[in-house]
This record gives sequence, C-alpha cells and structure tokens, in this order.
Amino acid sequence: MAKQSRPRSGGRTLAPYLLLIPAIAIVVLAMGYPIVWQLITSMQKFGLAQQFGKAPEWVWFDNYIALFSNSATWIVVGRSILFCLVTAAVTMIVGVGLALLMRAVGTVVRVILQIALLLAWATPVVAAMTIWNWMFDWDRGLVNWLLSAFGLPFSGHNWLQHPLSFFFVAMIIVVWMSVPFVAFSIYAGLTQVNTEVLEAAQMDGATASQRLRLIILPIIKPVLGIVMLLQIIWDLRVFTQIKLLQDRGSIASQTDVLGTYIYQLGIGSSDFAMASAMSIFVLILTVLLSWPYVRNLLKEDEAA
Repeated sequence: MAKQSRPRSGGRTLAPYLLLIPAIAIVVLAMGYPIVWQLITSMQKFGLAQQFGKAPEWVWFDNYIALFSNSATWIVVGRSILFCLVTAAVTMIVGVGLALLMRAVGTVVRVILQIALLLAWATPVVAAMTIWNWMFDWDRGLVNWLLSAFGLPFSGHNWLQHPLSFFFVAMIIVVWMSVPFVAFSIYAGLTQVNTEVLEAAQMDGATASQRLRLIILPIIKPVLGIVMLLQIIWDLRVFTQIKLLQDRGSIASQTDVLGTYIYQLGIGSSDFAMASAMSIFVLILTVLLSWPYVRNLLKEDEAA
C-alpha cells in the first residue's frame, strides 16, 4: 500500500508568522519612528531655534538629570499615579455594577441603558467638556444651584480653583466617559457565565455576594484584567479633560498631570527636548504598570 505523504510541519508553522509580517511592519513604522525620534530629541538641546532649522546640540542625559532633579516633576508623577489608580478603580466598580445591572434587568430597560451608555461614549470630548464646564460653573452652574437649593453652602463655589475639588470634578468626567467601555466589555464577559451554574449555587444556599465573588468574578477574570490594564494606561495619559478644565481658571502648577506637564514643557515653554524626555519616562512608567499583568499572562500560558 502506498505510503501517504505527510504535510511538512515547517511550512505550516511558518505561515502564521509570515501573515503577521505586514501588521508588525505597520506597527513598527507607526510607533517605532516617533519613539526613536523622541529618544534622540530627549538627548539634545532642542528648542524653538531648532524648530526653524538650527542644528541641535547633543547633551546626552543632561535633560533627564535636570528634569528629575526638579521636585515639581516628582509631585506631578505622584499626583498622576494617584489620580490614575483612583479613577481606574472607581471606573471599574461603576462599570461592573452597570454590567451586572444590564444582566439582571429586562430587555427594554437593558436596551435603554445601553443606548444611554452609547450616547455618553459617542459624545465628542470637547462637546462633553463644554457641558461639564457649564454644570460646574461657579456662577451659573447647575451643580451649585442644586446644592444650594438643598441648603448647602455652595453658592458661588469655584470647583476648579482648589486642587482637591478640581480633581474630584476631573474624576467624575473621566469616569463618565470611560464607564461605557468598561460596562460593555464586562457585560460581554458576563454572557459567558452559565446561568445553570448560578441557579445550582443559589439552590445550594449561596448568597448573591457569594455567587458574584466565587463564580462570576473568577470566570470573567481575564476580561477584568485586560479592561483594568487599559483603563490604567488611558487614565495615566489623560490630557484633554484636564487641559480644558485648567483653561477655565485653575492654577496649572497645582493641577498638572503627566499629559499637561508634557504640554507645558513642550508647547508652553518651547523646550521640546525636556518634553521628549518626560514622554520617554511616561512610556517606561506605562510599561512598568503593565508588566504585572503581562507577567501573569505569561505564567498562565506556561501553565496551560
């Protein structure tokens, strides 16, 4: 009997990598060039004169030394990390709550809730910020009017003048804009939870909190992990909301985060080398914050 020919495993193994080459090339060109340009610029003296053709002067690591010898830099870094972690945690809690609500309610209420979340998600940032700035306006704002109507001393209160209330307002806005993505992602994960398992646990006497903690959350853990990672990265790099709030009259030096700090260094002070050095630091910080999740994924792959 003729021996059947077996397909070569080498070609079959190599094919996926060959198909990935175009995508990898596009990513390298789109992201690699800006990163390399910023890395080179961060080691030069690059200001307004260099923008008009003057040759930059190499200073190597002097920009980094000057940047991180400044105590204001570390204040901004600490403020940004704290704001990022608090905002991401609140977003995840609200998003998971809304996802569980969409699973529990009927079809009509769920569709209405999903449409409301989609509208909030689809609203352009500048348009949304115009509404939020009006709501928290110290003189004609809706929030102050409502609080004053309940007898609270908020008439004429300037929310954006004090750093603590400024970041409270910023957190509300960022959470409002981020919750729809989290809620829809978690709801998609909840559709994979077997209702029969939950019903069996309920019949065995498991409370709602026990079913959530011991059954639902472990099943959707991968979704929670990637959504939390993305939320931390996005909240660490938040810029537009903070900048537009600052433009309403707050003190930038007391409310800067990493994004606005880089903007002040580059556009505000025309010191593009220092802005590039800070951008490289933010990239490294993002990798460090992401590394625990990536390491956990690698461990799970090895275990599988």
